[in-house]
Amino acid sequence: MRPVFLVGYMGCGKTTLGEALARYMQLRFIDLDEFIERQCGMSVVEIFDTFGEQHFRELEHQALSDVAAISDVIVSCGGGTPCYADNMALMNQAGTTVWLTTSPERITARLLLPEQKRKRPKINNLSPDEVLPLVKAQLGDRSQFYRQCRLHFDSTDIETAEATERTARRLAALLI
Repeated sequence: MRPVFLVGYMGCGKTTLGEALARYMQLRFIDLDEFIERQCGMSVVEIFDTFGEQHFRELEHQALSDVAAISDVIVSCGGGTPCYADNMALMNQAGTTVWLTTSPERITARLLLPEQKRKRPKINNLSPDEVLPLVKAQLGDRSQFYRQCRLHFDSTDIETAEATERTARRLAALLI
């Protein structure tokens, strides 16, 4: 099976749903940010802080090229991955792209959880009142890339383990 790339804004559930989907379909799971962190020995936040976003995007493109060559894999991409270096075209050529969608308000609630906010370089220094406007603005900017995905899938209902498993089964049925 060609790779499945889960695309969408941070907090839409790419990793949560991707892990459940990979388990259900008995495929390998790769979180692209974690893949980059292992290769660099630094967190995404540290890479952004030390080298800047441009350097991170170069690392991300190379990592995406590497994982695009793997079969039988579910790949959780960073929220900005489709927006740089022709990454969307690369993913559409290599496999199946799925845009995970949910409301800006749901995304914001997920991002404001302390363990989530801390690992997100774009929001880790923002106040809670600044996050929703940023989410709405960036979703507006990025939707032109996200819309290029082959499938669009609602990832709203992943708030519990049971709901996540049920949602993963629904998505798997579309991919098989």
